Amino acid sequence: MVRAGLTPERLTQAGAELADEVGFEQVTVSALARRFDVKAASLYSHVRSSHDLKTRIALLALEEMADRSAEALAGRAGKGALTALADVYRDYAREHPGRYTAARFPLDPETAAASAGPRHARMTRAVLRGYDLQEPESTHAVRLLGSVFHGYVSLEAAGGFSHSAPDSQESWERTLDALDALLRNWPTA
Repeated sequence: MVRAGLTPERLTQAGAELADEVGFEQVTVSALARRFDVKAASLYSHVRSSHDLKTRIALLALEEMADRSAEALAGRAGKGALTALADVYRDYAREHPGRYTAARFPLDPETAAASAGPRHARMTRAVLRGYDLQEPESTHAVRLLGSVFHGYVSLEAAGGFSHSAPDSQESWERTLDALDALLRNWPTA
């Protein structure tokens, strides 16, 4: 019998909340079952495994971040768009650390293609149109931005910038200034 109120969507949302509280790595069907005070077996009619649950959380996180990015980018170009996109990643990681980690969860190719991941790539490419980069340079720039955003956010989340001056906000702004300058003066091969 299906337990009243338990749905894949509700379990995914609860799993995402659990990830933010205890870390994405700690999310399992058993941990989620404890949250609902049910036996893990009762959740398997909604999620196939802990891997399936983590995949669902990753898809949710990617969708949430894509929605925020689309809203933040509306009407912006150039450095304004670059800053807006970067701030979405940083703010999301601060507000939802477990979900941010989930967004990096490896997805199989078919699931990845159907996820919000391609929306992220399109939005990043839209930001880069303001810098007039052609292929293959725009692909290099997409990879650079993802690396810088994720690297900075990961180091900051791990406390890497908390014990020295200047504060991390000032460094973040300088990093975005430097990225803008680099994109405006992209080196040719």
